[in-house]
Amino acid sequence: MAGYGYEVDFLPVGSGDRSGDAIVLRYGETGSYKVMVVDGGTKESGQKIVDHIKEHYGTTHVDYLVNTHPDADHASGLEVVLEQLTVGEVWVHRPWEYAEEIRHWFKDGRITDESLASRLKDLLSHAYRLEELADEKGIPIFEPYAGAKIGDFYVLSPDQDWYLELVPQFNKTPEARSVSMAEAVKSFGLRALEKMASWVDEHWHIETLSEDGETSCENESSVVLYANIDGRGVLLTGDAGIQALGRACDYAAALGLDLVSSRFIQVPHHGSRNNVAPSVLNRFVGPKNTQGTAATKTAFVSASKDSEVHPRKVVTNAFLRRGADVHQTKGQSKRHSHNMPNREGWTASTPVPFHTQVEGD
Repeated sequence: MAGYGYEVDFLPVGSGDRSGDAIVLRYGETGSYKVMVVDGGTKESGQKIVDHIKEHYGTTHVDYLVNTHPDADHASGLEVVLEQLTVGEVWVHRPWEYAEEIRHWFKDGRITDESLASRLKDLLSHAYRLEELADEKGIPIFEPYAGAKIGDFYVLSPDQDWYLELVPQFNKTPEARSVSMAEAVKSFGLRALEKMASWVDEHWHIETLSEDGETSCENESSVVLYANIDGRGVLLTGDAGIQALGRACDYAAALGLDLVSSRFIQVPHHGSRNNVAPSVLNRFVGPKNTQGTAATKTAFVSASKDSEVHPRKVVTNAFLRRGADVHQTKGQSKRHSHNMPNREGWTASTPVPFHTQVEGD
């Protein structure tokens, strides 16, 4: 098929309640496609990425490899990609390079720049391993901060200053000055509390999604990417939370980018209700439509096959109201494409329905 096009593949990651992201995409014209991997999930899904690229993209080369944030369910699989395929560029945050700038945020006044850098490398070991592998193979490494461009994709968030403010708040880093025990307990018990959620009625004109969701600082540090490919917007959000998404919208507006016109959107953080709010969804998905209005965009959500908490029905409903058909992985690969060759043996995906009962507080 002639002309500039793209395809985005979400591969299945995780089991039980543990979800992850493994996204592969290519864009361009026949004979000159660019291949990009955004997060790799687990080691197992990393192997699936390698096999997928070989089988469906017909290459052993990745132009851009991007780690949105250091969680193992996003970074581990990228190691497999680096080990088995050739890679043109690696994009990963390296907070250990800024130990001198952030050391004052930590309680332990005896900590040195060298010891902080070492501890960050240990505690964010999956991200650091990507740096090591890239160095071993002579692959250039870049950091994905707002203002950078990765191929056709703009980095909308985080900006570097905000990222360095977030690092001391990472749950895995040395104790920061402002981290409270209440926050730690909240994070530790989140999954258990979500499972105990009550159910509430919801209708098209009645939205119960809260405005005050909070997620971890690791998630807020997620890279948010946007490209306009052949007049169609593609927005990848990682595990970004309300703050990061709001900042991404601000930066996109400053660049003159219209996120609401996107044709493809990643539902943040596997469809968690802690990462989105109606007001920020209005800014990057669009305003609520009247019931019966045809969808104008597609949203994919990575969720493990047996997850009881991902995606949240209150979240998928929110996307549906705003004109996005939502498709979940749940153990299956999902493909969204425009102006690309047909893929033999792949069938149409069924979107998530609108739910009249959703999770309460």
